[in-house]
Amino acid sequence: MALTIDQPIEHKQQSLAARVFASQTFWVVIAVILACVFLSFATDAFATSKNLYNITRNITFVAIIALGMTFVIITGGIDLSVGSVLCLSSMVLAVTMHAGYSIEVGILASIATALAIGAFNGVLIAYLGFPPFVVTLGMLSIARSLAMVASNNTVVFQFGPDHAKLLSLGGGAWVFGIANPVLYMILLALITGFILRWTKFGRHIFAIGGNEHAATLTGVPVRQIKVAVYMISALSAGIAGIIQTGWLGAVTT
Repeated sequence: MALTIDQPIEHKQQSLAARVFASQTFWVVIAVILACVFLSFATDAFATSKNLYNITRNITFVAIIALGMTFVIITGGIDLSVGSVLCLSSMVLAVTMHAGYSIEVGILASIATALAIGAFNGVLIAYLGFPPFVVTLGMLSIARSLAMVASNNTVVFQFGPDHAKLLSLGGGAWVFGIANPVLYMILLALITGFILRWTKFGRHIFAIGGNEHAATLTGVPVRQIKVAVYMISALSAGIAGIIQTGWLGAVTT
């Protein structure tokens, strides 16, 4: 049977529509839109510029952590320690700056702490074969305890000579009045998307999540990549902790 030009075009359009309606993302977006419409009618305070500004700023910390967690989840793992890693990284930054060091030194110390924790988790999971749930659950308690020890279980709200810089970093709005945390989130989301979609590293992550044994047989360095994804997850928590410290202006356990 011969096909006219219109038939394959129509078929393609139907296939696209079917893919859209079958997409989980599509229905999540619809649910969010419906929730926003409902809340807008339910209260006059919701659909205001101030409230929307606060909402977008508040979700950035969870979103940044979720970006790093995405790498872990794709490989079939889980990282329960991110909340405590955020707390510890924030405390390391605060204590370092409170001692009189510059903001650059504080950020480096905070990032190094997060990466060390991620590497520790990754090695235990990838090389020693411990379950991710057990390892990261244990690290949740360890990191929180270390944060309490570092601060002597007190609130740190003085950040030394670079106090104003830190508050501006996390609480400022440098570009078009958009809160800095939102800009950081957008930038990190673009980087994450690029890595997962366009890099060899990203393809290896999906290969491990699809079939770890097959990935190993095809030459994918499974163990090294597993360590890397847990380091990325911890790094994202550390970055969120740094930004949150600048936004709140204080750190506590």
